Amino acid sequence: MALPVYIGLVHHPIYNKNNEIVTTAITNFDIHDIARTSRTYDLIKYFIIHPHGSQKALAEEIIGYWQEGYGGQYNPDRKEALSIVEVIPDIAAAVEYVAAREGVCPIIVTTDARKYENTVSYRRLRQEIAAGIPCLLLFGTGWGMENSVMKQFDYILEPIYGLGTYNHLPVRAAVAIILDRLLGEHWWAE
Repeated sequence: MALPVYIGLVHHPIYNKNNEIVTTAITNFDIHDIARTSRTYDLIKYFIIHPHGSQKALAEEIIGYWQEGYGGQYNPDRKEALSIVEVIPDIAAAVEYVAAREGVCPIIVTTDARKYENTVSYRRLRQEIAAGIPCLLLFGTGWGMENSVMKQFDYILEPIYGLGTYNHLPVRAAVAIILDRLLGEHWWAE
């Protein structure tokens, strides 16, 4: 039985490298790779969160190719991975979906390379997930989600630190590392 964990990849409101608020584009790699990672860790749903209809149509065309088109016949593993992907316009729609499915609002957790007052450890979040509390884990694109949006969430997960001072992981790598730290089998032995 899958734990009540959902993820969302947020494309708006996002900072660009000049600290301006923008809407980032959906990428093919993010669709495929995050879906495969999400399916590997048995997540219930992977939301691609984007407000623009043209980007939604692009993502749905890519997903459709692997679900109903030749791609699904050619690569059934990818068809299965993409079966949990849904494109929605905003974070509120993701929260509504999870609340309707689970019967209770999820805790909303996001990630950042910095610590905040509501930073939570992986251990603490694993405990809440293990207790059956639904969790919506949000990942920003670009240079991260706009600050006022970040302040609306229940928790911000502690940063991923490497050995050096450089700290700017691609979102696909951050998703994989974080899902392993939260749901990987070796962590449940603690």
